[in-house]
Amino acid sequence: MSDPLIRACDDYVVIEGGKPEKFLNQEETIEWLKSWLDQFEKLPDDLKDQPSTTAAAKRLLDTACELEIEPGINLQWFAVRLEPPGH
Repeated sequence: MSDPLIRACDDYVVIEGGKPEKFLNQEETIEWLKSWLDQFEKLPDDLKDQPSTTAAAKRLLDTACELEIEPGINLQWFAVRLEPPGH
């Protein structure tokens, strides 16, 4: 995510295949990602240098919007603005 406006968003929509989309705040989204990462036997190569699954979840939130949990099955998350700017 390179747009600074997106980085200012504190809310995310998260999508898990076969489940309704959910709206989470930033802390909840990190916890949601962490819970998935905790299920991996080993972290994906681009996250293995992170000191913890919490740090890996934060990195994912800052750098990606999708995580493959099984071949062909992905989680997705997108920053959203639930209130207009200035309100």
